[in-house]
Amino acid sequence: MMSFKNFGIFALVACLLFPASSVYGHGFGIDTISSVDVQGKQLSISVEMPMYFESDQEGQITITATEDETKENAKNVTFLIGLFHKDEMIFRNYFFTDNGVLPIKITPKQGYDNFVIRGEQDSLLGAWHGTESNPVEIVGPLFTSGGLYNFEIEIRTIDEPTNIIEDSGIYYADLSLIETVSFIEQDSENNDVEFRSKSYFDTISNFNYDYEANQVTFEMPFDWSEKQMSHVNVVHVETHFPKEFVEFLAPSYSGYVNGIKLFKSSISVDDYTEDDERIVHFVLLQDHLRYLKNEMKKDLDNYPENMIFTISMSKDKAFPLEAYTKSEDFKINLSWDPLEVEPGVDTNFIFTIRDGRTNEPLRSSDYTFVIIQNGEEIHRVSGKAQVGGEFEKFTFTEEQTGPTIIKFENIRNTGQETEFVLVVAPEFGTIALLILVISTMSVIFVTRKTSLNI
Repeated sequence: MMSFKNFGIFALVACLLFPASSVYGHGFGIDTISSVDVQGKQLSISVEMPMYFESDQEGQITITATEDETKENAKNVTFLIGLFHKDEMIFRNYFFTDNGVLPIKITPKQGYDNFVIRGEQDSLLGAWHGTESNPVEIVGPLFTSGGLYNFEIEIRTIDEPTNIIEDSGIYYADLSLIETVSFIEQDSENNDVEFRSKSYFDTISNFNYDYEANQVTFEMPFDWSEKQMSHVNVVHVETHFPKEFVEFLAPSYSGYVNGIKLFKSSISVDDYTEDDERIVHFVLLQDHLRYLKNEMKKDLDNYPENMIFTISMSKDKAFPLEAYTKSEDFKINLSWDPLEVEPGVDTNFIFTIRDGRTNEPLRSSDYTFVIIQNGEEIHRVSGKAQVGGEFEKFTFTEEQTGPTIIKFENIRNTGQETEFVLVVAPEFGTIALLILVISTMSVIFVTRKTSLNI
């Protein structure tokens, strides 16, 4: 008969083999306006631009009009385009394309008081259009700051260059430039700690770390109107801080917006992208935004003009951890039991070897399990995961505390490997387990899968 302890290990293996999943995406660089009615034709208009504009580095805005019925590009389209940032108009000009695709070259240049538009202009509406030798180009101090950029678009001609349309309606597209801002905060011992916020939507402000509450708060402008929310696909914000900042490291975090607890899928920990930084991601999909709006409606007469984000340390288990091999051929899911890794206590490391592309458990997978401390191996064993999932047991001694590498070598006899790092705390330690880093030599890409339940 299976013991209770072994049953618990079996259950953890089963969870690693068959996890609940939902995948989130990062950021966006395109916004599509659907169901644009122009003289009885239904069009879709897409606006695409880079998420970064580096100084003196060229970029391009591409606006495309497509007929919904034929799926072909519209012909002889004149756009009236207004561009706004932080409620200020940057420009409003006519632009023409004969094939439905309007490329606008962006060339940031210093020494300009204002930008200039280059290209050809027609004699009818003065619309800018490009040729092979003289493309439409905007030169000067454009896209000099991050945040949300708002496009107002009208269709003024279609089918024929002289088919002028007086009132086709105004349509809106919003795109963001990624903005990274640093904030210096004090820890519990009044030492300076650098936090960084990276926003894929709008500008971050009022950043604060509260060591007594074990939480980070910051704000971002947000328009909760239906006009705005109808074409916001995702809001993505990252908070970066040093991995060595122990007092704010936790296996997982709880996230809030305007005091409302978020879905578990909306906040995640990333120890893999940066060598020395932990990243906490907020990813709010449109359904999540509508949930927040409905929750706020219960208590507020008017919606706020912002989002107030809160990151709070959580004691919830964040297993399984995930790490890919350098080639992305294989992925390892890892958990351990008990959660607090201490000397003198048997620790079961439960893992699953998966196909890096399909996420399916790989049966009959050979592996070598290695534990390293202070650059020296303290344990090495080889085995075979018959059903893809397996566990290895190890008991640390009183001398074996501190940062510890858990390494998987020669996965399926391919020579590929990946590793995790945890902290083995002494018996008197207050923080027994902290997930610190996965080697960037081993991991180049991570996809997080989390539950949609709160």
